[in-house]
Amino acid sequence: MGKSLHPARTLQQEAALPAFSFMTATEIVFGRGTAASAAPRIAALGGRILLVHGRDGARADWLVQALAGLGVAVTRVSVAAEPDIAMIETGAARARAAGVQVVAALGGGAVIDAGKAIAALVPAPRPLLAHLEVVGQGLPLDVAPLPFVAIPTTAGTGAEVTRNAVIGVPEHRRKVSLRDARMLPRLALVDPGLTDGCPRAITLASGLDALTQVIEPYVCTRANPLTDALCADAIPRALAALQALMQTETPAARDEMAWVSLCGGLALANAGLGAVHGLAGPLGGLSGAPHGAICGALLPGVLLANRRAATGPAAARLDRVAGWIAAAFGTAPGMEAAVAGLSAWARAAGLRPLADLGVTADHRAAAALAAAASSSMKANPVALSAADLDAVMAAA
Repeated sequence: MGKSLHPARTLQQEAALPAFSFMTATEIVFGRGTAASAAPRIAALGGRILLVHGRDGARADWLVQALAGLGVAVTRVSVAAEPDIAMIETGAARARAAGVQVVAALGGGAVIDAGKAIAALVPAPRPLLAHLEVVGQGLPLDVAPLPFVAIPTTAGTGAEVTRNAVIGVPEHRRKVSLRDARMLPRLALVDPGLTDGCPRAITLASGLDALTQVIEPYVCTRANPLTDALCADAIPRALAALQALMQTETPAARDEMAWVSLCGGLALANAGLGAVHGLAGPLGGLSGAPHGAICGALLPGVLLANRRAATGPAAARLDRVAGWIAAAFGTAPGMEAAVAGLSAWARAAGLRPLADLGVTADHRAAAALAAAASSSMKANPVALSAADLDAVMAAA
């Protein structure tokens, strides 16, 4: 028999593997150049399509033309800002009027969330508010959504493989989720080439969001062996690729960040997040600040607060994360030095502090209270008090 990979450990000394489930998109297609297959794959799902895209509709013309060449009728919806209830209901009404059979989204996280929510609402007999968490009734969908195809053009949210859509509710100054396992896309087509040339500020903010979304599932209370494998591989890759992209535009680094973003979506959908996202949701709704920038500003402080309070296995996981960060930025070992290096690098790269993003002391106080009820906070590796959270936000 060959030697054990862990000679000092036996099966009797190992903890039993936990039971877990793992759900994701029906099919994931990843790779540079794979966007060329988007039109025939979408057309195979139906002949009347709703295409959701960003503010600049010209960036989606290639897909519209390809679909038209296949005889597909395309109705278009432009998403110029983060989706809210009115936007989703208007989009769903247009889709119903056109008799669409499939919804596809080409864009960043906001566009994909909008498409996902519209696909869910088109056949739904109840209004959107009945299904929203926190501000609504949180009821499950009565009818399965229309088939949905997600084609991301940024590397950050991983929304192409998640089962929820984040919706703004301006009257409540909140961002909440529409959530159902059947909202997972029929097809997630991730072509890193679509992220080439993404503006530097968006690359930084979305990249820090992607980094956060492979760190938080790794240290959260619902981590499992499959999400661990994804995150442990992705964290060092994210740190290296993001640094490379802040220096120069390279296809290899874009490919890496697209992979990291996909891993983050897979991990958060099947394990959970933590205090960064528990705070980022309320802060974004209260202040209107960009989600990725909020996450980037909060990540160092949350990691440090978690490590100071953690013991046992949670502390060991956080120490591994600190080791990856320290190696990436050439700092001394330990969480304090590691996050100081990360924070200094991010600020030098152009990340603004929360105050410069429009976050006020009143926003911080309200967010600390709202975060306590968030699903993300429930998975944080340690319990953090409202005072702890306010200190994290003040430091950010």
